[in-house]
Amino acid sequence: MGGRWSGPSLSLFLISLLPLLAAADQQALDRISALPGQPRVAFGQFAGYVTVNPERGRALFYWLTEAVTDAAKKPLVLWLNGGPGCSSVAYGASEEIGPFRIDRTGSSLYLNKFSWNREANLLFLESPAGVGFSYANVSSDLQSVGDERTAQDALAFLIRWMSRFPQYKHREFYISGESYAGTALRTATSKKDRRIQQSFFQAFHQSQGNSSPVVQVGNAVTDNYYDSLGTVFYWWTHSMISDSTYQSILSSCDFRSPMSSRKCDHVVNYAVNHEFGHIDQYSIYTPSCTAPNATDVQRLRFKNSLIHRRPAGYDPCVEKRAEKYYNRPDVQKAMHANTSGIPYRWTACSDILIKTWADADISMLPTYKELIKAGLRVWMFSGDTDSVVPVTATRFAISHFGLKTKIPWYPWYSRRQVAGWTEVYEGMTFASVRGAGHEVPLLQPSRALQLFQSFLAGKPLPKS
Repeated sequence: MGGRWSGPSLSLFLISLLPLLAAADQQALDRISALPGQPRVAFGQFAGYVTVNPERGRALFYWLTEAVTDAAKKPLVLWLNGGPGCSSVAYGASEEIGPFRIDRTGSSLYLNKFSWNREANLLFLESPAGVGFSYANVSSDLQSVGDERTAQDALAFLIRWMSRFPQYKHREFYISGESYAGTALRTATSKKDRRIQQSFFQAFHQSQGNSSPVVQVGNAVTDNYYDSLGTVFYWWTHSMISDSTYQSILSSCDFRSPMSSRKCDHVVNYAVNHEFGHIDQYSIYTPSCTAPNATDVQRLRFKNSLIHRRPAGYDPCVEKRAEKYYNRPDVQKAMHANTSGIPYRWTACSDILIKTWADADISMLPTYKELIKAGLRVWMFSGDTDSVVPVTATRFAISHFGLKTKIPWYPWYSRRQVAGWTEVYEGMTFASVRGAGHEVPLLQPSRALQLFQSFLAGKPLPKS
């Protein structure tokens, strides 16, 4: 015979339900019924803001696209883009792994049949404040952002977002991204605040059933010295620069220095402006964008970086579609975006953040070593037609990890074609993707999906 709830017990029970009810209410407010021009879909979408620093008024914008099937059982993947200062909504969601593509007019969406939400729930984060729809109420925050604060805010976002979506707290959890996004992993080895480090690993290990959490980064910015050395080597071996310019760069540039010399800048600028030609540096074998103002080159990332940014993709002007679509008031309303009235247009990358980035590690090698030592499995993949963070740079960096080889180098396959090459080490897997540029899923979507499926399964890439 069942007993009755006593007054105090009932009160405590109801009080315990309040956080869940509040979370459900906030989820309902964040739900997207449909985006303008969107085809009908069966999966859920949510978008909105999470405040990461109430005192400074910093809030980060997210967009969650649930898995097409069995969303309640599928893992959660946090996707980050690089730059620094570029939007995961513009690139990851709209050009690479998200369920929708924007048409050439910027007026409607169509389905991406190789979307990664076939396999997982995808969480796109615009980070840090100042990127895309993410904002800070204190304008000076946009002038002083760097790696450390970006990592801390990303962790604060993750913890608070999990409180809003508690159904994901005990789900398999992965971090993926490309380029400079890998620097967000600084959180895991923060020497300034061990509480942050412990919270990071706690967030990972909330993932029940995933005994070995995984990080996946494509064409990753890894180490200033090896990135620069590997980039120049790529330029030369792919006939982008002359023998004399190659030798001049090697003799004029000290890649181990945090600052670039005037002589180094001169010879690198000569290579870019007089020997490259008008190419898409992110994907050297695809057409470059010929739209007005599309030829501007911006120096970014490390102070001694040889990396430049240009538009990328099969449609070389594809990011312009995103800027047209996401600046539409009806789109922003549907996504619960720009609710505070940001005093500037939404852009794919923030020029302010690129120019004023405060702190940046010269090397991420110690961070990756710490992650591997802590038991996280790391996957690094590279599109082999990217001259910005090329495959040679990644391979130069990996060679200095000193990892034991588990499975020697071999070609991996997708649809009965060689899709790239791979080698498996203790704690790390490397894979190249044949015919892909910096944005691997944009240029080789089928191969990228195959790579992602192997990544989730924790299995080596197929040999046939």
